[in-house]
Amino acid sequence: MAAKRLAILAVTLLVGCGGGGGDTIAADSLSRDLQRVPVDSSAALDDRSAATPARPVVRAQPPKPASAPRRLGYGTVIPTAVDQEINSRRNKSGEIVTTTVSANVTDSRGRVIIPAGSKVTMTITEIRESENKGDKTGKLTLTPTQVAVGGRSYPLTASAVALDRHLKDRKTNAGDVAKVGAGAAAGAIVGRVVGGNTKSAVIGGVIGGAVGTQRAVETQDRDVVVPAGSRVQLTLQSELTI
Repeated sequence: MAAKRLAILAVTLLVGCGGGGGDTIAADSLSRDLQRVPVDSSAALDDRSAATPARPVVRAQPPKPASAPRRLGYGTVIPTAVDQEINSRRNKSGEIVTTTVSANVTDSRGRVIIPAGSKVTMTITEIRESENKGDKTGKLTLTPTQVAVGGRSYPLTASAVALDRHLKDRKTNAGDVAKVGAGAAAGAIVGRVVGGNTKSAVIGGVIGGAVGTQRAVETQDRDVVVPAGSRVQLTLQSELTI
């Protein structure tokens, strides 16, 4: 009997507990604010990973304008100095020689177009020694062909004058001896024709020898010499563009 009562009491307690819990849960659910946070649907979606940095935008730079060409006008003087001696005894036509610009050459705006130290290339177009005392200069013609500026070569048309050239006497050679011998022989022949005897021939020979010697001196070859480091002046015969 006692056991039956205990069982009924247990069932009663279980029913009472289950009924109150359901009402509490329902009341709590109704009191909550179930509205969602509003979302901006117009915002652009970003599919990039948060760990990937944005790439910088590289804008193409406009090309730099090319520098305007620089010019030297007709008649511009270019002072130079010859690098190696030029001598009509050794040098021949067609050979190449060089000179060094000795001072900055500027344009009409004062800009340096050819800096000092630039190299000028020339061709010996004609060279000849002086053959008599009346020839004071011999013959030497230099033709400039190009100038090197900043590692580049530019063709130029110009005249060139070796300002410090001079003549150098050659030592007596076989040709000079032959001239003297011819003069002495001519004198002896004249002496025999005029005097008709040996004495006159001897005197004539002496006179003829003296004349021949003088003639040899007058016709002795003298070399054209342009010493190393001496001045060679160039004058442009047409516009030079660099």
